[in-house]
Amino acid sequence: MIIFNITVNISYAAEKDWLSYMKETHIPEIKATGLPVEVKLLRLLTEIENEGSTYTSQFSFRTMEDFLAYQTNHQADLQNKHHELFNGQYVSFRTLLEEA
Repeated sequence: MIIFNITVNISYAAEKDWLSYMKETHIPEIKATGLPVEVKLLRLLTEIENEGSTYTSQFSFRTMEDFLAYQTNHQADLQNKHHELFNGQYVSFRTLLEEA
């Protein structure tokens, strides 16, 4: 199993709108690609002092080929939509993991 993990620190001012967008639009659009087999949206409970809340989105793919198909065919458009709405209100980083 391949897990694509996106960690986002979203400003407190944008958090409510961002969370709604993630649940109602962004995650359903990613699921609609048919490539991830499981999706989780989690809030970090061990926050450090910063200017926002931290969340992680975890997208599980059966194979590396499925992840690469998502990355090649869908990721840029979906990421751009997110960025247009929340530009300047978040920082993020991505990690790719393999289940041991």
